[in-house]
Amino acid sequence: MKKKEMERRLQLEALDSYDEELELEQEDRPFDSTGAEIELSADERLARRGYFAQLLRLQGELVNLQDWVVATGHKVVILFEGRDAAGKGGVIKRITQRLNPRVCRVAALPAPNDRERTQWYFQRYVQHLPAAGEIVLFDRSWYNRAGVERVMGFCSDEQYEEFFRTVPEFEKMLVRSGIQLVKYWFSISDEEQHLRFLSRIRDPLKQWKLSPMDLESRRRWEAYTRAKEVMLERTHIPEARWWVVQADDKKAARLNCIDHLLSLMPYAEVPHAPVELPARVRNKDYTRRPVPPEFFVPEKY
Repeated sequence: MKKKEMERRLQLEALDSYDEELELEQEDRPFDSTGAEIELSADERLARRGYFAQLLRLQGELVNLQDWVVATGHKVVILFEGRDAAGKGGVIKRITQRLNPRVCRVAALPAPNDRERTQWYFQRYVQHLPAAGEIVLFDRSWYNRAGVERVMGFCSDEQYEEFFRTVPEFEKMLVRSGIQLVKYWFSISDEEQHLRFLSRIRDPLKQWKLSPMDLESRRRWEAYTRAKEVMLERTHIPEARWWVVQADDKKAARLNCIDHLLSLMPYAEVPHAPVELPARVRNKDYTRRPVPPEFFVPEKY
């Protein structure tokens, strides 16, 4: 392959990798669920380009952060909390999209089973904590007890109060052990959650995101508000303070959260030796065997 052709292929390969971001942006793309194009104004198109430019820049910094975490053995835990449809999953996807899943992983625990309900409340979360050189993102966390469990009546008053007695000491222990703990609350308005729920109902690609629990949480908006206010007041400690992300604009929320997260990390760019691709070994006695036709996936596209 000629050098000019090789350079062009490399450019196209890079473009393909960035198209993955467009795939993740299904809810924000200028297409509806049937693939029909939605007309965007010139200002809207310009804003989208600006968003992607900033996101790719921040993701490049996240790669630098990852390298530094591995090189220094730093340990990071990031909690993402907020109402249903607040955008926690969206920012988690953008943080992890270009990182090594062996370094940066997501813990999204299901409801506890019968055995876990008899354990110390924090026990099932402890096994997901990071070792040296790891970042763990909790998509909801032990704060379930202060939120959904409180509002839905899944815990007793005694368990609720014990949580508030224990969680500050638990988090102080994590910090003393060398874990950097960051806690985010994604805040959306009543009107914005209503709009996002309607969007999920209308879009068959999003309907799976709506559970009966989500719909019930919508009805109990005010109860969740009271629970959130108590939680922030009683668990905001110097060792592990809360940070509130204004999330009515989901794209701005992603950029603001990632930028803020980077600002909390004392990372620096880690120098790397130049990477050189070694020449492939070619043996004269090697013959590649043909693959039987029935092994191939039909090429419909």
